[in-house]
Amino acid sequence: MTSSAGPLLDLDITGIAHGGTFIARHEGRVVFVSDAIPGERVRARLDPSSTDESRSFWRAETVEVLEPSEHRRPHVWAEADVSRDPDDRAGGADLGHIALPHQRTLKKQVLAEALDRFAGGGIEAPEIEAVDSGDGTGWRTRVSLHVDDDGIVGPYAARSHRVIPVSSHPLARPAAAQAALALQGGKPGRIDLVEPGDGRVRIIRHEDSGRMPQRGRRRDPEVVYETVGDRRFQVDAGGFWQVHPRAASVLDAAVYGVLDGHVDEASTHYDLYGGVGLFGATLGDLGATDVVTVESSKRATAHASENLSSIDATAVTARVDRYLASLPSNANAGAVVLDPPRAGAGRAVVDALHALAPDAIAYVACDPVALSRDLGTFRGHGWTVSTLRAFDLFPHSHHFEVVALLTR
Repeated sequence: MTSSAGPLLDLDITGIAHGGTFIARHEGRVVFVSDAIPGERVRARLDPSSTDESRSFWRAETVEVLEPSEHRRPHVWAEADVSRDPDDRAGGADLGHIALPHQRTLKKQVLAEALDRFAGGGIEAPEIEAVDSGDGTGWRTRVSLHVDDDGIVGPYAARSHRVIPVSSHPLARPAAAQAALALQGGKPGRIDLVEPGDGRVRIIRHEDSGRMPQRGRRRDPEVVYETVGDRRFQVDAGGFWQVHPRAASVLDAAVYGVLDGHVDEASTHYDLYGGVGLFGATLGDLGATDVVTVESSKRATAHASENLSSIDATAVTARVDRYLASLPSNANAGAVVLDPPRAGAGRAVVDALHALAPDAIAYVACDPVALSRDLGTFRGHGWTVSTLRAFDLFPHSHHFEVVALLTR
């Protein structure tokens, strides 16, 4: 059977892939299918741009569930439900049609397969720890929407840059959701809604004007504040901070737990990809008196210097790989917190950290494949993965966070 958009196939879903799609096979070829669940039989529409015979895999979108899984639920976001045409489904909640406990089972499976494939095997994936006891909605403190050429405001459709008008934002915090629904048109571009620690939503527009700001009109971003325990962190309103309101506290506690006993006053301790200093503060709470935090963003480094003033930390603006290459061979390294972007730290950074020979490394990861590749490189140098914890900080999406302890 075919449609104008692409052929329809009836497929048996056998697994989940990294990135929130699901695995089927058609005549020996792998097909990555959206909006499905392992164990289901679905009717899926092939993406015509992915079906060249030379490709090793195809992509498809579920249009009908023929044999549903016991774990299937009505989607938490009506505008993303499988009952809508795939072109009209809002993106950002790719597991929202699956019961929460089973989402965590599937995320553990993704992590286990990544560890087996890229980290060298022999590392057991932990259970994905639930952070909230609710239904997994109402947690996003930061929401990005878009304005198209017709002035329509909304999220992008899944796997596209087409703006979808919506009547709800179930993953957003209530105040952010209300502010998002009140937005009206404007010039094409992106709109970021930020609800920091004070609970007041900021609306930041980024117009796609293609023009450079006029001389003298550039203004510094508004500075807002977030709280973790008894510490207060300043950060640009549009700067990076964890999206879940409890994420920073959960990760701070996890890093504290794995590094407890690995921090002493005689060594220099490093917070790499340090942002505004969250984990530099964790090192300080563990007793470190010599902390260096390294971050490529000048604005974030300036905030880190202020946020870590009580422990007299050194905040360095630099690329992590270049900074590590500049260190002397006799540096007395204690503990390191490594919190790289989604792409991971990479071989150059891992090799440099091995040469630095710290006592322990706490690796905070938001991507299981990038983490597993880096763990494989560390293990090749003789490092051991002593502890592994994973947290479901982004319910109804395929994302989760992992904290690993590496020791020599």
